[in-house]
Amino acid sequence: MIRSACGVLAAAAVAGFGLAPAVASAATTGQPALAYSSTIPSSGDPDTTVTFTVTVGALTLTAPTAVDLGGGAPGTIISGALGNVSVADDRALLSATWTATASASDWTTGASTPDETIPVADVGYNPGTVSTTGTITATGTPITLSATPVPVVTGTAGVGDDTATWDPTLAVHVPASAVGGVYTGTLTEDVS
Repeated sequence: MIRSACGVLAAAAVAGFGLAPAVASAATTGQPALAYSSTIPSSGDPDTTVTFTVTVGALTLTAPTAVDLGGGAPGTIISGALGNVSVADDRALLSATWTATASASDWTTGASTPDETIPVADVGYNPGTVSTTGTITATGTPITLSATPVPVVTGTAGVGDDTATWDPTLAVHVPASAVGGVYTGTLTEDVS
């Protein structure tokens, strides 16, 4: 009996019946297989976005608050330097332009009667040499002063911040009829 049972088992094994499904069933009920990806993960080095702000300022002009040109007789020219006039363009523009202007009142003495007045049109303004810093082209133009602002220095092709400085000469053509005295007037300079 034992011999015929062994023979049946051997025959079943050879024929592929009985034992093969049991082995296959045992293989499928074990630990699950691990899955692997062929995609390589990033190195983990982070990128950092960095920001900062370039600040901007204003367009300004500075000039002396008072100046004495000296003296001269009627019929002569009294001239002298005004002192440094400076434009600072701190607007940090890609393409900057500006215009500096000058105007003035009449110059008077005493009671400001016509005989005690030197008209503004008798005074010239010459910016002379204009020095600059940064990127700007500055051009000066001599003028005869008037009550209306007239361009004296223009700035063109500016990039970023820049400055322009000049020391203008004022020339007063004193009328032959002028009376003696200290004459006072107001010179106004502006930039825009």
